Amino acid sequence: MKHIRSQIHQFREDSLDGVLFLKKIDKCWHNHCRQMSMIRSIFLFLDRTYVLHNSMLLSIWDMGLELFRTHIISDQKVQNKTIEGILLLIERERNGDAIDRSLLRSLLSMLSDLQIYQDSFEQKFLEETNQLYAAEGWRLMQEREVSQYFHHVNKRLEEEEDRLITYLDLSTQKPLIATVEKQLLGEHLTAILQKGLSHLLDENQTHNLSLLYQLFSRVCNGIPLLLQHWTEYIKAFGSTIVINPEKDKTMVQELLDFKDKIDYIIEVSFMKNERFVNAAKEAFETFINKRPNKPAELTAKYVDSKLRAHDRDATEEGLEKMLDKIMAIFRFIYGKDVFEAFYKKGLVKRLLFGKSASADAEKSMLSKLKHECGAVFTSKLEGTFKGTELSKDITVQFKQYVQNQHLPVSIELTVNILTMGHWPTYVPVEVHLPAELVRLQELFKTFYLGKHSGRKLQWQSTLGHCVLKAEFKEGKKELQVCLFQMLVLLTFNDGEEFSVEDIKKATGMEDGELRRTLQSLACGKARVLTKIPKGKDVEDGDKFTCNHDFRHELFRIKINQIQMKETVEEQASTTETIFQDRQYHIDAAIVRITKIRKALDHNLLISEKRIESLIDRDYMERDKENPNQYSYVA
Repeated sequence: MKHIRSQIHQFREDSLDGVLFLKKIDKCWHNHCRQMSMIRSIFLFLDRTYVLHNSMLLSIWDMGLELFRTHIISDQKVQNKTIEGILLLIERERNGDAIDRSLLRSLLSMLSDLQIYQDSFEQKFLEETNQLYAAEGWRLMQEREVSQYFHHVNKRLEEEEDRLITYLDLSTQKPLIATVEKQLLGEHLTAILQKGLSHLLDENQTHNLSLLYQLFSRVCNGIPLLLQHWTEYIKAFGSTIVINPEKDKTMVQELLDFKDKIDYIIEVSFMKNERFVNAAKEAFETFINKRPNKPAELTAKYVDSKLRAHDRDATEEGLEKMLDKIMAIFRFIYGKDVFEAFYKKGLVKRLLFGKSASADAEKSMLSKLKHECGAVFTSKLEGTFKGTELSKDITVQFKQYVQNQHLPVSIELTVNILTMGHWPTYVPVEVHLPAELVRLQELFKTFYLGKHSGRKLQWQSTLGHCVLKAEFKEGKKELQVCLFQMLVLLTFNDGEEFSVEDIKKATGMEDGELRRTLQSLACGKARVLTKIPKGKDVEDGDKFTCNHDFRHELFRIKINQIQMKETVEEQASTTETIFQDRQYHIDAAIVRITKIRKALDHNLLISEKRIESLIDRDYMERDKENPNQYSYVA
């Protein structure tokens, strides 16, 4: 005891400070431990027998610790200088200076062995840590970009974890890391998200987003707050795509690209967190329906453009992936009846004019729609598709019929039977068909009605197309044209030059359709007719001659029609049909409800706009005694 008491004097010199003091106290501690080990070895038997059986006595080692704690480290001046020195070294290391980490490890181990680590060191250490990172957090949030800031936060957390491993006691881990997280993250969550989340998402910085997600996962309310701002971003960005009419041409492709981007971020940066997946779905559903009906219409038209045969770059695998992506967008759309109407218009044209890129892709799309919306939704679409399949069989049977009858036929006829109800309604157009084609139509009519009595056939000239054999100076060619183009070209079998009026009389075509047809034959890429005078538009005084000098590298040449753009009237007509169908569904739903319940309160139906119509048609009636109640009329 006297020996230990004598050691205290060497630490009371004012000249000793900082690292020198710490090294001296560390040396004293190591000497003391070495001496205690030697004493314990000498009196090992005593320590293990007498002391062990006497609970009132400390072991030699514990007695040595108690003496050092009482006479050295409990001295207020020694303890203060020791703790202040340790804290100063840690502060210097946090500022980037190199320090003697082994000295720190030894001193902190001494405090733990003496059982004064928590009371004398840890509390002051955590207070200084809290002050340091509180000031640092507010300063750096002002000075640095968000990505730089949370890279700094991540670095600080890694540094503190390293200190825990290297020289701090493990009991400090939880409060230390919690302090760093609170001051560098918890106090600035909203500021971080407001300042930089949109930029990170706009730039698709998946690595930084991943780090942001990991850091926010460490603090209370971090993920819910990130989820909230993430949802708001998707709604805001998506709305700019959907709401702006100027983006209609690119809307669907931008939606698909945006969906791919969001899905990739969830997978790569947000660890496929189901909460982010669901939030993204809800956000897409919200913004995509801010503009009713238009996204559904444009989605249907986008599918049509991709399923057309002219998309040569599309492979079967590529089409299938595209359809899957389209279905992901389709699921968010409320106006599925709008999609159905416009999709059907495109499907009909693809099937009738042989413009479909792939029969398998068409069937796959129908299958996906059926799986998503049920058999009722796709029944008419499937009827349209099956109609073309049945027509192929009927054509084969007709050819066999002609052969069996030994009838002289110079034209090969293919007929599509369009069943009313499954196909759109077309206005019949009367034109002057060649006699041979009229005879062939009558022959088919006899054949078909002989197999299906009671049916009525109506020919649709606007949907016809054919292959004409033509001869030019270069040689023979085959021209793939629509029926109207055929009628115009056949006119030139009877002369060299015709005016617009002459051709109109010969074909019986409507003026606007005739001008578009002449324009496609004389002003397009494949100019089999020559217009006099030259020009892009067809005028009243124009004349046309056959272009005998026509040249083309292909033997069979497809001459595209000048497509008349969808008019406002056509658009309005389709939309009106959709709205009428919706009203009928509402009518049926209200009638079913009132039939089941027999009577309904007015407030339950006040939001519907078709009630008066149902009353007028005697499906429902107002209760005479209670005008706010409706009853079903049996």
